[in-house]
Amino acid sequence: MELNAEFSKRVVMHGDEIEWLESPMAGVSRRMLDRIGDEVARATSIVRYAPGSAFSSHVHTGGEEFIVLEGVFQDEHGDFPAGSYIRNPPESSHTPRSEPGCTIMVKLWQFDPDDRTHVRIDTNKISAVSDADRPGVSVTPLFRDPREDVRIEYWEPEADINIGADGGAEYFVLAGEFTNSGDHLRANSWLRLPDGTRSTAKAGADGARVWIKMGNLRYAVAPAAL
Repeated sequence: MELNAEFSKRVVMHGDEIEWLESPMAGVSRRMLDRIGDEVARATSIVRYAPGSAFSSHVHTGGEEFIVLEGVFQDEHGDFPAGSYIRNPPESSHTPRSEPGCTIMVKLWQFDPDDRTHVRIDTNKISAVSDADRPGVSVTPLFRDPREDVRIEYWEPEADINIGADGGAEYFVLAGEFTNSGDHLRANSWLRLPDGTRSTAKAGADGARVWIKMGNLRYAVAPAAL
């Protein structure tokens, strides 16, 4: 399967307009944002766990990265409420479940194959820092290495924000809204900008809280190529 597999193209997807598709595990469904592959895939998805649902124990050969949007995600490493950011690197394993139910935004097979860094952050407990070079922007850093920069940015109401980056960038709206190139993005909307894009976003009347990954698209390959 291929969905939004041409990384040289700008893509906008609105989560509230995408059909939920059942996964192979009962009670777990997903909204696909991009995908190359079948059940083993380089993928970006919104995944919903019904209360009491679970996946069997498995290894993330290509790594897994996600942020909890609603509810509480659980595995043997702990309980992770909405706002938690998790990186499970290549060759890590876990047994995910959710007794109360949860929704996450997850990315698979998008790591450096040699990465072994685990990250578990409750962003509710981290203060954002004003960006001195970008008026109207505050930043909560989540992860950075030579390949990518992952962060949450808070955009003040009506702020004009320069976006884009060498290596491409992805923007997932956690709360609030913004416009870009005629598109109105709201909670659970996803914007992917290709390498070299320079653009401007305008935050809505209540501002925006946006999960951002920058620089990673220059390394975008399918699992079979790794």
